Amino acid sequence: MSVRITHTDILNMVGRKKIGKRPSIVIEHILKYGSVTTEDLEKKYGYKHPPRAIRDVKELGIPIVKTSTKSSDGKTIAEYQIVSLDEIVKKGGRMPFPKDFKKRISSRSQCMVCGIILADRYLQIDHRVPFHVLGDVIDREVTNFMLLCGSCNRTKSWSCEHCENWNKKNIDVCKTCYWGSPERHTHTATRDLRRIDITWVGDETEVYDWLIKDANNRRQNPRDYIKAGLKLLCDGDQDDHNVG
Repeated sequence: MSVRITHTDILNMVGRKKIGKRPSIVIEHILKYGSVTTEDLEKKYGYKHPPRAIRDVKELGIPIVKTSTKSSDGKTIAEYQIVSLDEIVKKGGRMPFPKDFKKRISSRSQCMVCGIILADRYLQIDHRVPFHVLGDVIDREVTNFMLLCGSCNRTKSWSCEHCENWNKKNIDVCKTCYWGSPERHTHTATRDLRRIDITWVGDETEVYDWLIKDANNRRQNPRDYIKAGLKLLCDGDQDDHNVG
C-alpha cells in the first residue's frame, strides 16, 4: 500500500525553507489532486503566467515533470506532476544569502544593468547565470552574482526565458551574454547585439536635457544622435592614434 505524501513531508525534504504563497498553492493542489494544469492555475488561482508558478516550485528543489492533457474546451494544455520523492533535491532550491552578501558583491548599492544607485533593500541579488540553467552556486563566490534593481531583474527574466539557450542550458552562452555580464559581453540573448544602459541622476540630468534638446534641434532620434556622437569620438581617437 502506498503512503500518502503530505505537504509537511514535502517541506521537510526541502529543508523547511520559507515557501511563498504561489509555490505553496501549486504544491498543495498537486498533493490533493495528483497534478495541476495550466487551466487550473489560470482559472482557479488567477495566474496569468502558469509556467512562472511551476518554476517557483522547481526552484525549491522539487522536481516536476510536464505532460499534456485536454482542457475543459478540448484544447491540449500542459499538466504538471511531482516526480518520485526520491528524486527531490535534499538541499532544497536556492540557499539563503548571508546578511552582508550585497556589500560583498559591490560596495556601491548600484544596479549592474542600468547603473541607478538605490538603498540596499531595493536591490536584488541575481545569479549571473540563471538558476534555471546552472542551479544554485553552493560556494557563494561573489563573482557569480550581481545586484539588479527590480525593473532590470524582471526584464532579464523575460529575456532569458525567451532565449533559445533557456532549454539548451549552455552555461558559456549565459556567461558571455549581456544579462550575465553586462560589463563585458559578446551578445544579448544569443543575438549579435551590444548594450549599455545609461541613467542620468541628479545634477547629471542637465547633461541629458542638453543632449535631448540638441538632438531635437537637429531633428535626430536621441539614440541615433548619441551613437553618432560616440562614433565621432572613436574615429577622432583612432586618427590621433594613427598620427602618433
